[in-house]
Amino acid sequence: MVRVNKWGWGLGIATATALTAFGAASWHANAAPNPGNPTAASEETLVSDPKPGPERKNGIGVDALTTDEVTRARTIALTPELAAQAKDVTGKAGPQYLSVELAADGSRTADVYFYDYGKNKLFKQVVDLQAGKLAKSFSADSMQLPATQPEVDAALDLLLADPAAADLKDAYKKATGKEFAGKDGLTVNAHVFKARAADPTVKQCGKHRCLQLVVETPDGLFIDVHQIIVDLSGRKIARLS
Repeated sequence: MVRVNKWGWGLGIATATALTAFGAASWHANAAPNPGNPTAASEETLVSDPKPGPERKNGIGVDALTTDEVTRARTIALTPELAAQAKDVTGKAGPQYLSVELAADGSRTADVYFYDYGKNKLFKQVVDLQAGKLAKSFSADSMQLPATQPEVDAALDLLLADPAAADLKDAYKKATGKEFAGKDGLTVNAHVFKARAADPTVKQCGKHRCLQLVVETPDGLFIDVHQIIVDLSGRKIARLS
């Protein structure tokens, strides 16, 4: 059996009644703001996102590489030998920069990737950011990372300078009903293309760095040029058979 103290219970009822009356009075007082104080509603506390502070110079642990770390990694990775002996996508001295990422082990070590178009080699330069030095260097044939925007731009220029540009212009007219007026306004991406056994006309692709363009008009229409392969290493255009 549960016993209830009648005095406690009575006190509880009285207290509840008082609180109810107080709450009702407060609600009525707040429900109708004082017309003589029009700024009452605007004085409510508002929460906004604070502005981000300045970026740190160095990241910690598995933090993404900072802008400063990326700059330092690229500078250290570009050795005098690479700068003098390698070639970029345009044929100029120096390798083509591809990407940089934090090493998988979570240390403040950056893996910087370059492509040498002169020798068709991918370079991986491992930079110890804490020590400020190149830790390791690797190179490989027939390994292709995703294309960068400078490479995509170079591929489009090579295509437009080739007789195969007629295919692009025809496809553009079929898709839009308009004459091709130049590359301005186009959105161009690309897939790295590696030849299969069924692609004898582009068998060099894989060892060479080749791209297959994806062209989109300002209106969001895609231009079908999948059969055209741009061999950036050989600086020529090929077609799938």
